[in-house]
Amino acid sequence: MAKNLNALFISHGGGPLPLLGDPGHQDMVQCLQTIAGEIPRPSAIVVVSAHWESRQLQVLAAKQPPLLYDYYGFPEPAYHIQYPCEGHPQLAEQIVQSLAACDIPCTKEHQRGFDHGVFVPLKIMYPEADIPCVQLSLDTSLSGLRHLQIGQAMGAMAGDNILLLGSGFSFHNMRAFFSSPSLADQQKNRDFERWLNHTCVDKALSASDRWQRLADWHQAPGARYCHPREEHLLPLHVCMGVASQPATRAYAIELLNMRSSMYFWQNT
Repeated sequence: MAKNLNALFISHGGGPLPLLGDPGHQDMVQCLQTIAGEIPRPSAIVVVSAHWESRQLQVLAAKQPPLLYDYYGFPEPAYHIQYPCEGHPQLAEQIVQSLAACDIPCTKEHQRGFDHGVFVPLKIMYPEADIPCVQLSLDTSLSGLRHLQIGQAMGAMAGDNILLLGSGFSFHNMRAFFSSPSLADQQKNRDFERWLNHTCVDKALSASDRWQRLADWHQAPGARYCHPREEHLLPLHVCMGVASQPATRAYAIELLNMRSSMYFWQNT
């Protein structure tokens, strides 16, 4: 793991609901606040959000990125949320260089704003908005192996107490959120969470076994029920690629009536 790079994967919930007092997000909000109080306060944050995909990797390099309200159908206050954190152009350039050194092309983007996978959890964790942030896109291949490799390349970055925040969701089946899942479907949720926890936390697994399990994540029990599409799980792959070791801490929560989890890797 990079000497000064910690990694945190979070389940970020549904759109702006965590900031609107939604009861189904109470456990998540409390967990994020707890995490923010337990982990080292970062000097800068790199966010890999499930809500930005590009054919070639892109990193936000603006000095003051706007917010992108990339959701619809919510009450008017959801479109007036503010999170005026600064960008970090120098860190964005460092990411480009670290990825290039591993033959992973990445370009700088100056117009796009921070999406809700960035500003919603950060407003809960660091409401003062006084930590500079950059955002890195996902690769449209949605390959587990590719995102492990992206994390591994970022692991070579130097820096002073940088946090890589993988902002996704360990369970992301939209239909299940708005229906009454059967007992069999609930079991799939539990089985996948158990597999994910074992993969991320169990020290008995070798680094190569851990890597292979995540590369082949779709073979896990309940995988395609929990993730009909990959994008909300892949930020975890980037975190694990950075860390290449078991998670330091694991957090289990109930979110939108389903079991979800978060993981933190502290550099050693």
